Amino acid sequence: MPAIPIDLLKRYEAAGQEHLLHFYPTLSPPEQQELVAQLAALDVERVNRVFKTAVEYEKAGASSAAINPLPAFAFDTIIGAPEKEAQWRDIGLKAIAEGKVGVLLMAGGQGTRLGSSDPKGCYDIGMPSHKSLFQYQAERIAKVSKLAGGASIPWYVMTSGPTRKPTEAFFKAHNYFGLPEKDVIFFEQGTLPCLTMDGKILLDKTSSLAVAPDGNGGLYAALRSPLSSSDPKRTPLSDMAARGITYIHTYGVDNCLVRVADPVFIGYSMSKGAACGAKVVRKAYPTESVGVIAMRGDKFSVVEYSEITEAQAHQIDAATGEFAFRAANIVNHFYTREFLESIASIEDEMAFHIARKKISHVEIPSGEYVKPVKPNGIKMELFVFDVFPFTQKMAVLEVSRQEEFSPLKNAPGTGVDDPQTSKRDLLAQQKRWLEAAGARVAEGAEVEVGPHVTYAGEGLAGVEGWVLVQSGAADTLEALHLLQ
Repeated sequence: MPAIPIDLLKRYEAAGQEHLLHFYPTLSPPEQQELVAQLAALDVERVNRVFKTAVEYEKAGASSAAINPLPAFAFDTIIGAPEKEAQWRDIGLKAIAEGKVGVLLMAGGQGTRLGSSDPKGCYDIGMPSHKSLFQYQAERIAKVSKLAGGASIPWYVMTSGPTRKPTEAFFKAHNYFGLPEKDVIFFEQGTLPCLTMDGKILLDKTSSLAVAPDGNGGLYAALRSPLSSSDPKRTPLSDMAARGITYIHTYGVDNCLVRVADPVFIGYSMSKGAACGAKVVRKAYPTESVGVIAMRGDKFSVVEYSEITEAQAHQIDAATGEFAFRAANIVNHFYTREFLESIASIEDEMAFHIARKKISHVEIPSGEYVKPVKPNGIKMELFVFDVFPFTQKMAVLEVSRQEEFSPLKNAPGTGVDDPQTSKRDLLAQQKRWLEAAGARVAEGAEVEVGPHVTYAGEGLAGVEGWVLVQSGAADTLEALHLLQ
């Protein structure tokens, strides 16, 4: 029976994690290979650093730094500002036309809460066309490309362990929704081992570690990970560099109204010289339970609603007459590639968040599989906004909630952020576009206007005077005419 590789044993002894090899002598050769491969690939020293930093951050408690609204130089709005919006759109479209823009999708979530075993992006919210979220987003990319003269817009799709294969299979089965296959790049969110309360790594089996996703903030490390074992030097970031991508729009998969590769947001962030940007919507009411982007001391931060006092929640910005703390975070970001490349140098300073959980595991030394009845260990995760305090050049753009944000999070029939509200909000938006162009949608008609027709309401002049009485989906103005 092969002995434990001596270099691996010394490394794990130095890290205080040698217990992971306890069962090695009892394993079959394939199981030994499985365990050794997993341990060799794991940056155990980083795991220890992450745990230490997370514990220290938690012990320190909430920052005592004063919480203040965003400074005027870092915040703007497109609401009621059509001239600025048009100017930023032109800047963004020019960058897209020059091939400088890529899109990064965070699509690691499963549709479990929706009652689906598929990745969330495969979900059909019930539109007349029955398009999935993935298809809507792909078609928006194609439309922006057309508006920018046909430029390539690479789409980097971050999956997770459970969603990688079904996501790739779904895209392949649908012929990448008409996008060039070479421009759809899949990669995988990382994981971190589950730990005991004192930082010891847990075993899921005698031959494998217990692991959990490292949070949507894991995308920063994942961008530096190889895209394939056959070409370990090619990473998402190196691929962006090879293509000349300078600016990246990043978003979450579950927003049916998301404007993918949004030239307005890209142009705004560029005009501000921002390294990092965020889209926000206005809080619906002062005490809405959402995190807002604000200042914690002199650092940009997402501040949870529980951290804002009643007085702050109702505080009015004298210059605008709006709530001072109104910039609700919607996980919709802009980055320069240079900034994403720089995050490796600060990642050890970014404190992971600790979640105490019931973690099933193999007990050492008994080998018994334990299913705890109360929290016995911790999972650690990083959030995508944990990078905000480390940027000096940040820009925040306020957009209309009804035009750009309708998340899909809850089971059908919940009444809030569910498939029915997503469908309602998307149809309502398209109805507004049609009516603004001079058409009328009859009461009860569900008229879907696909992204091939319009990205954000443009190009609909031909519908003036139409009365749309039939329910249905249209990807051309000719098809839309049939719904009259």
